[in-house]
Amino acid sequence: MDVIQNKVAESGIQVVDLERFLPHEQVSAIDLADYMLGGFVLREKDFRARLKEMDWSQFKGHHVGVFCSTDAIVPTWAFMLVASYLDGIAASVTSSTADAITERLLLDRIDSEDWSQFEDRIVVLKGCGTGKVTPSAYIRATSALQQVSRKLMYGEPCSSVPIWRRPKT
Repeated sequence: MDVIQNKVAESGIQVVDLERFLPHEQVSAIDLADYMLGGFVLREKDFRARLKEMDWSQFKGHHVGVFCSTDAIVPTWAFMLVASYLDGIAASVTSSTADAITERLLLDRIDSEDWSQFEDRIVVLKGCGTGKVTPSAYIRATSALQQVSRKLMYGEPCSSVPIWRRPKT
């Protein structure tokens, strides 16, 4: 009887799953349109009253984005007022959507990774995950891995798409 040989496991291919870089912290967003008349008209007195009544503790430790989903002209002070309520509660506050914050955190983690562990290795950036890893993350990881790896592929070790190979010198 022939022994089944796992050639993928024996190949030394390193698999990098970018989903491990996804943030585990809570990310939330506040849409200012929800606090405007018809989503477009900001009335200062009403806006301030609604913010004052809000339970800000729900954002404790969250990375919070403040944005407006409509084409309303929103004065800068409205963003500042929301941020003032979140001070000391949220982990961070920025003018952004939740998806953009998640992507920024993901890219920051990729940038801070020590990629030297893949020096002269064959690397596969894992695909077919949850779909939460953005193309920007794959681009950033590709750039980092081109500095150290010997060969870079995308997909799964058993069926990968070649992306880059260090030129022979």
